[in-house]
Amino acid sequence: CGFVMNFSNAYKNKRILVTGHTGFKGSWMTEWLLLLGAKVIGYSLEEPPTEPSHFNAIQLGEHLTDDVRGDIRSIDALRETIARHKPDFIFHLAAQPLVRQSFDEPHYTYEANVMGSLNVLEAVRRENCSCIVVMITTDKVYDNVEWEYAYRENDPLGGYDPYSASKACAEIVISSYQRSFFNSHQKSPGEPGIAVASVRGGNVIGGGDWAKDRIVPDSMKNLASNTKIPVRNRRATRPWQHVLELLSGYLHLGSEISRARTQQNAERLQALCSPFNFGPHITSNKTVEALVQEILKHWPGEWEDFTDPGATHEAGRLNLTIDKAFHTLNWQPRWNFEETIKHTVDWYRQYYKAIQPEPAFLRGLTQQQILLYSEGLNYHSSN
Repeated sequence: CGFVMNFSNAYKNKRILVTGHTGFKGSWMTEWLLLLGAKVIGYSLEEPPTEPSHFNAIQLGEHLTDDVRGDIRSIDALRETIARHKPDFIFHLAAQPLVRQSFDEPHYTYEANVMGSLNVLEAVRRENCSCIVVMITTDKVYDNVEWEYAYRENDPLGGYDPYSASKACAEIVISSYQRSFFNSHQKSPGEPGIAVASVRGGNVIGGGDWAKDRIVPDSMKNLASNTKIPVRNRRATRPWQHVLELLSGYLHLGSEISRARTQQNAERLQALCSPFNFGPHITSNKTVEALVQEILKHWPGEWEDFTDPGATHEAGRLNLTIDKAFHTLNWQPRWNFEETIKHTVDWYRQYYKAIQPEPAFLRGLTQQQILLYSEGLNYHSSN
């Protein structure tokens, strides 16, 4: 794999703990790390969050160093896993990730998203595990006033719904731990300490997502069964991006923190141990209707308008500015809106086309898309 160098071999032979590795983003992240030569320890609940799931479809569990089943709300189970494996990196993705579910289960949402994040940080602190921790939150952490401007990392946090509010709370916890316990740029030379950053990204799409109430998985299921796609909120605008875009940002940030620690560059480390937005170019901010029409170019079918004025509140407009990621990390998205939809639909069509999709075939398809995305990928340190 020629693209291993793109992250400066930061992950080769490293022990990496991925929480939420059975989820949609977590399984793509785990597969990419395996391609980069990492030893991946997964930590998730007993069963993947959906059936079918990308994790099971590609039989990812067979390729892990350890496949730990535990609850993110249990600090003891987390501590035990961290003590046993002493990870070099932690990517914390485990969460209750759905806005609509947060209205049905607000208490669980806060427990999983706030206490789960706290438990990861506290377990790392108590075990004094000298590692790099990338905490994944969401674009919905901002106090969304539905204006036409993109949100920056220093804009006020908030949340209308329990999901958004829980993630904003998690960001406050992360910031508090960074400043109170993990000021790794202030450590004496030769003592790397614990480095923590948070990342905020939005609506990711891609093959293997079967989450409830998501327009892309719903569209694929309808197209596969030759029924009309029900569109709930056709005028809502979202920054659509492929799952690999966000993951490339997370991996790049982790590798840059690793480099700054090796170089004992305290100033650079301080700049990196902070929140980062990752998202698509502004031209990928499209309505749900535009998304569905683009999908139908690659998989012909029909859709119908199911807009319900009394439906649960969802943000109508939300996008992030990625200037900080560009200037600090030299990161920017690679696939435009059309490419994102093409690769997404291609994965699902191949899945649904097969009478019994072979895990080896689907894993190969996933790897193929990672390699395709990675072609010519060449991030340089910007310091």
